[in-house]
Order: sequence, then C-alpha cells, then structure tokens
Amino acid sequence: MEEATMSAERAEELVSKRKSSGSVIWRWFGFRVSDEQQHHVICRECNKQVPARGGSTTNLFHHLKQRHKLQFKESLKLRAAEAPAASHRQPEKAPAPKQSSLQTSFSRNVPYEKKSDKWCTITKAVSYHIAKDMVPVATVEQVEFKKLLKTMDPRYELPSRNYFAREALPQMYTEVRQSLADQLANVTHFALTSDMWSSRTCEPYMSVTVHFIQDWEMKTACLQTSYFLQDHTGEHIAEALQDAIASWKLQEKYLVAITTDNGSSIVKAVELNEWLRMQCFGHRLHLAIGHGMNDKRVTRAISLCKRIVSCFSYSWKKRRHLAEVQIQLGLPSHQLITESATRWGSRQQMIERVLEQEGALAKVLSNDKKTRHLVPTWQDLEVLEAVQKVLKPLQDFTDALSG
Repeated sequence: MEEATMSAERAEELVSKRKSSGSVIWRWFGFRVSDEQQHHVICRECNKQVPARGGSTTNLFHHLKQRHKLQFKESLKLRAAEAPAASHRQPEKAPAPKQSSLQTSFSRNVPYEKKSDKWCTITKAVSYHIAKDMVPVATVEQVEFKKLLKTMDPRYELPSRNYFAREALPQMYTEVRQSLADQLANVTHFALTSDMWSSRTCEPYMSVTVHFIQDWEMKTACLQTSYFLQDHTGEHIAEALQDAIASWKLQEKYLVAITTDNGSSIVKAVELNEWLRMQCFGHRLHLAIGHGMNDKRVTRAISLCKRIVSCFSYSWKKRRHLAEVQIQLGLPSHQLITESATRWGSRQQMIERVLEQEGALAKVLSNDKKTRHLVPTWQDLEVLEAVQKVLKPLQDFTDALSG
C-alpha cells in the first residue's frame, strides 16, 4: 500500500510533453518538472528513464510491452480505436506527380516539323493577323513578337519574312479569291461600285466592289484595289473596269448598274462601256450642301473653324493647354476634327466639335497674342449654330441611308 502511494506521488511529479504528437503512449510517460528542455522521458508506472531519441515512440511501446503488460494491452486498444478516426479526418493526399520520361522531356525542345498540322495552324494564324489587322510583314522579324510566340509554344519556329510575303499571304489570297469566285459563279444579277483614290503617299488606285443577292441576303465584296499608274482618262478607266469583271468571269449582260461619283473621267468611262450609271447619293448630297452654303457669312465662319483646327493641329503646346482647360471647365476630352473634302459629313462634325469646345478654345486662344484673332465672335457662333442645326438632320439621314 505504501509502495503504491509512493508510486502515485512520483507519477504526479511528472509533467506531460509540451508538443505532443497525439500518440496514446504519452499517457504513461512524462518529464520531470526540473527537466525544462524535456530531454529525458520518464515512465509514470516505474519512474524509470526510457531513451527516446528524436521523439520516437518505438522504445516507449517496447518498455510497456516488457515491463507493464496490462498498460501495453490498453495502449494497443486505444491505438486500434483511434486509427479509423484519424484516417477519416486526414484529407486524401493528391497523387504524386508523375515524372516525365526522357523521351517526353527531349521532345519538348524539339521544333515542330515544317508542314506539320500544329506548325501550319500557328503559321496560318500569324498570316491572318498580318492580313486582317493590316500590320507590316516585317512584324515577324520583331524581337518581342518572336518572344511572344516562343512563350506560347517553345516548339514553334517562326518562318522568315520572305515566307509570309511570297508563300503564306499569296496562298491565303488565292484561297479567299477562289471562295468568292465560287459564290459569283452562281450569280445571275449584280451591281458594281467603283472609285478612284490616292493613298497617303499619293499613289493612285482604283477600287471595284460587287453587290449581289444570295439566299435573299445582300452580299458585298471588294473585287480589287489595283494600282492605277495610267492617266485617269475615260478610255483607260473603261478598259480597267472591263478587265476587272473579266478577271472574275462576270458577264456584262448580268450587270444591273454601276454606282460612281460625278467625276468626268469615271462618267465618260461608264458611257464608253454603255453601262447604266447610278449617281452616288452621298456624293450628290455633299455637293448640294456645298452649293447651299455659298454665303459670305457661312464661308467666313467655316473658314474660321478650319483655321482654329489647323492652329491646334500644328502645336502640341496648344493641344496640351486645351486638355488642361477641358478638365477645368468639365468639358469632354475630345480632339478637334478636320474637314476632309472627300469625307461627306466631316464639315458638320468639325462645326459640332468646335461648338462643343467653344469655351475651352476661346480661353486657350485668348492667352496668345498671335491667336486672339481666332476667337469666334458671337456673330460667328450664331452662324455656326445655324449651320449645325441644318446639317445635323442631313448627317443623321445620310448615316441611316448608308447603313
């Protein structure tokens, strides 16, 4: 009896493990209070020290099995009872990632074979980007563009600039042309639209567009935009129009009409071909508006608008000052619009923008002695507002008709 009491007292002197692993074995083992680092494991039953390196509990279970059989059986029962619960609580481990084979690792660095499906798909996408977004063919030589494609697919090798210029893009043109030719082969009636124009580099071109109905749906396609180096005489234009429809195997007898502007050369060309010509409504409306504004006050006000726009177009300092004043006055951060002789409706848009920014324009122009004379007077503003009131419905009508 005395020995049991002494054993209980000795057991009470032990403290539990501070960082317990949750093992049931620590019910029968502990550490002395004086052992602050808890280096020496003590059995609560016999008060003997049991070696347990690195927190291993193997020796502890072995000690119970050899010295305290009843306690050992109890520990086995507790371990058996906790095992299912522990397995239920622990989340399932994700499957270990499979190690890539040597063949797979090497193949990642092997470029696609030329003309393979993957290589052709990516190359075709690059070709469409050049054609549809109208970017220079030299884009394929830019370092960052190559880096972009290399990041997306390291196995893809971008062809040279010459490949796209001489093979990819011509092949794409051939495919698109053949697809359109197949559609036009079944067309019985069609109309044309043609116009002469110059590029920004002053190179002359002639465009021809076809319009036809297929499955009760209006179809439109640009047949060609060809470089027109010859003199723009009626005879040359008539011959070029004949060549355009002949190259697409379109028959003149199925041509309903051709729509053009009122240029004397194009009018003569249509007459030489003996085609029915429809005058462009937008162009005629534009001419009518121009004739209707043949008034001194209107001419002066519009001329003033053009000079104001020109003043800001050639001075980045004034554009910067205008942006600051727009913020101060709470006006929209819009740029001024320049009138173009060939853009129908651009005059109305120019006037509308000047009236919208009139407060900011007056403040910027009045700060410079050289531009104070460009500040619109109340008479100019009245004329511009009257012109805007007349042109706005016509502009909306033209947009609706064109759409």
